[in-house]
Amino acid sequence: MSILSSSRSAQMSLPQKFGQLNWGLIFLLLLVSCVGFAMLYSAAGGDFQPWAVRQMARFAIGVGILVLVAMVDLRVWMRFAYLIYGVGLLMLIWVDVAGVVGMGAQRWINIGPVSIQPSEVMKVAIVLVLARYFHGLSHEQIGRPHYLIWPLMLVAMPAGLVLVQPDLGTAGMLIMTSGMLFLLAGVRLWKFAVLLAGGGAALPVAWGFLRDYQKQRILTFMNPESDPLGSGYHIMQSKIALGSGGIFGKGFLEGSQAHLNFLPEKQTDFIFTALAEEWGIVGGLTLLALYTLIIVYGYAIALRSRSQFGRLLALGLTSMFFLYVFINVAMVMGLLPVVGVPLPLVSYGGTSMLSLLFSFGLIIGVYVHRDLMVGRNGGHDM
Repeated sequence: MSILSSSRSAQMSLPQKFGQLNWGLIFLLLLVSCVGFAMLYSAAGGDFQPWAVRQMARFAIGVGILVLVAMVDLRVWMRFAYLIYGVGLLMLIWVDVAGVVGMGAQRWINIGPVSIQPSEVMKVAIVLVLARYFHGLSHEQIGRPHYLIWPLMLVAMPAGLVLVQPDLGTAGMLIMTSGMLFLLAGVRLWKFAVLLAGGGAALPVAWGFLRDYQKQRILTFMNPESDPLGSGYHIMQSKIALGSGGIFGKGFLEGSQAHLNFLPEKQTDFIFTALAEEWGIVGGLTLLALYTLIIVYGYAIALRSRSQFGRLLALGLTSMFFLYVFINVAMVMGLLPVVGVPLPLVSYGGTSMLSLLFSFGLIIGVYVHRDLMVGRNGGHDM
């Protein structure tokens, strides 16, 4: 019966695959993005320019990409995983050599009129390549330490290139997403303990390699009141805005901290704070509830997949989405240092929006091809 289901999944026509798309998940993505459009409209003082209209156009393009990606056979993504990873790695090298500097970091490359942040592309590529690698291993092989050398190198190369930009937050995201995928693939907990112990022992050395502003961010996180008009300004203004929103908020377009420009980066990193100021705890919790539903959808799709590749791919990408939400919200509340991680589908940003919708295209593709059995070499498993 499973062989017949797998065969039918492989032979579906494009209209049949289109009908199999998970429209419930797509609707949730639309709802969250509409929250983003509204907040970008508010951040501009009640104007669709310059942020909201561009974000809407990117979302429309991104949904088209999502649909196309979802209908591609999973085995195609598996076969091209290393190529996609290689392209992402070359783009990161390009950034470090001849990238565009913005906000103190060299993170973008210009291709014609388009600016691309390769680290956002690499977040998806690293999940693809690790899912491909672990899919090809047996449970016994995953338990042997020497089989982990290659995937650790796959993680270390892009993480190191991102650190050079410098972008500590994105490097941390790459490492944490990869770590979750290692765990979900079946790597034993004691190996994580060894790595964490080694990382802890190396912290004094790593501290010496941090830039001055990165050290200041960590010190400010520990005591933001020590420099309220300097390095602690962002997080203190964020806390003021969060607290002033109360239960129901001040009302749409009525956020004083944001509109009087006390709140920095209100259209990107601190957009959740602007939301909470205008819509209060109720608005913030509503958005978090939508995020929770999306995450539940992603994990449910992963568990429904018959193939290990599809399961790991959906688990890894959903975990990455969870980290986006957790880090950004914890950051603006002062629970984590300010590291520049955007709020997914809400913060203004083209590469982030498109890479996230591409990743959800892969997740929905796992749902469309949930009965497809994939062999270790990427072929059809009978």
